[in-house]
Amino acid sequence: MPRSFLHALVVLTAVALSTTVSAAEPQSFTGEYSVSFLGLSVAKAKFSSHYEGDTYSIEGSVSAAGLATLFDDTRGTISSKGKISGKRLQPQAFHADYTSGKKASMIDIRFANGVVTSTKVVPEPKKRNPNNWIPLAGSDLVSVLDPMAATVIHADSLDQVCGRTVKLYDGEMRADLKLTYESKGSISVAGYKGDTVTCRLGFEPVAGYRKNRKALNYLKKRSRIMVTFAPVGQSGVYAPIRATVSTQIGPLTISAERFEANE
Repeated sequence: MPRSFLHALVVLTAVALSTTVSAAEPQSFTGEYSVSFLGLSVAKAKFSSHYEGDTYSIEGSVSAAGLATLFDDTRGTISSKGKISGKRLQPQAFHADYTSGKKASMIDIRFANGVVTSTKVVPEPKKRNPNNWIPLAGSDLVSVLDPMAATVIHADSLDQVCGRTVKLYDGEMRADLKLTYESKGSISVAGYKGDTVTCRLGFEPVAGYRKNRKALNYLKKRSRIMVTFAPVGQSGVYAPIRATVSTQIGPLTISAERFEANE
């Protein structure tokens, strides 16, 4: 599981993990997820989030599992913190560390007033070819969310969860995630049993990527990405409880094994 795969996994897993709440009383939530590829277990993830007043913090871990451990024991830790402004998160810091064998990598993003102020990536990205690289502009880094904060959905009901665009920045690429309504249903996992809504997620790269990259073109034009949301208690917040992503070589599925508010 190379760094590029784990980094992509973190972004996709973030689409299935983050929650937030506007409440005076401190609240905490726990999500445990399994990730399968072509029907085989490849990773496990666990995230804990805490919300108090107008601040939030999220910490999580992702590690190789099942068949993937036969090839590479890759592990990663992720954290995000910031403030709750109105009905959305305003990140202050995002940090991710990955290890794959003896190779280590890191992503650190800092924000101020909704604007990215610094980004550090280790190892440093290779020099880009200006003929096929779409560079980031200053305007691309305004009012964006890190991978952990990018999936916060405040809504009055399941009917209003879909129908929105989220601006994502992962430390290199800016992309828009467009949610459109697909269907309603129900689900039962440890910690939650009840109604859900499924949105189709459209992926639109904006900047910080190489033109004509096959994987990105597939995600943009052909991939079918479905995200199923469930309510987080009575908070008025909806968090993904399951996600499926079609890739060029097979389906990736992220499923909650536990999805609950902690008393």
